Amino acid sequence: MLAAYAASLSADDPLSALEVGERPEPQAQDGWVVLPVVAAGLNHHDLWSLKGVGLSTDRLPMILGCDAVAAHPELGEVVLLPVVSGTPGWADDITLDPRRSLLSELHQGTLAEKVTVPDGHWVPKPAHLSAVEGAVLSTAWLTAYRMLFRNAAVRPGDTVLVQGAGGGVATALIQLGSAAGLTVWVTARDETKRRRALDLGAAQVFGAGERLPARVDAVLESVGAATWSHSVNALRPGGTIVICGATSGDAPARAELTKIFFKQLRVVGSTMGTLDELASLARFVTTARLRPAIDSTFPLADARAALARMASGELVGKIGITP
Repeated sequence: MLAAYAASLSADDPLSALEVGERPEPQAQDGWVVLPVVAAGLNHHDLWSLKGVGLSTDRLPMILGCDAVAAHPELGEVVLLPVVSGTPGWADDITLDPRRSLLSELHQGTLAEKVTVPDGHWVPKPAHLSAVEGAVLSTAWLTAYRMLFRNAAVRPGDTVLVQGAGGGVATALIQLGSAAGLTVWVTARDETKRRRALDLGAAQVFGAGERLPARVDAVLESVGAATWSHSVNALRPGGTIVICGATSGDAPARAELTKIFFKQLRVVGSTMGTLDELASLARFVTTARLRPAIDSTFPLADARAALARMASGELVGKIGITP
């Protein structure tokens, strides 16, 4: 079957480690199911994997991809949960399993014509979404949903700041937050992304690092070092930063510890979500008639071009892949 996979690892030139070609079809194993992939999506996780972050040479070749809508023989199109438990008998929140992984880390990923997943690791795709739109719920939208509705401790009418406007998590936060009755402020580097953020539901958009007209109740942070001080300074006393990633690095010039304890701020880490949260997300998307922002869609054979576009940072929304 055709697949996009890491054949090697390169911290300096990740796309040089990518191959698009034939791989063996996955085989059914106890407790897992093989399903045809209808559509998949890209995440920065795929680029990090090619760099060797979270992926070691002994696991190569590794098919990339966490997101997917797959064709279930009885249920029709389903959105896959990419989080896989690694602890036998684990019954708690799967994201807290210390041995958890994502598809494409220990188990082959979704950028292929077929994928194998744990039995039941899916929810029905919202009927109004295309397969590509449904696929991006798996990772970026699930991450955003948990950040907002479990970890940010906000309510309708509160004001939240989303750092960055172009990526999949950021655009999901804008769409979900505005649909839930939050006032969503966004920072963006360029005018195109500012306009797009307003189109997606942002109430106001500011330049990167710009002083805000008021303090916010929560900051949704995925940029990391480049925006950390701005995020801390943007919060009202008692406010919350929810951080799900650090695309600009995890070592800010200032940790801002004094402001964090003096203003009694909450700093909450957030990673992915559970199957129940994926089901809740799908229901919310259906009720609110939300359609995830899709930047572009590429055939699987052009996965290299798709990853190059994501690496450029010029996208707004998610990139879809169709096998």
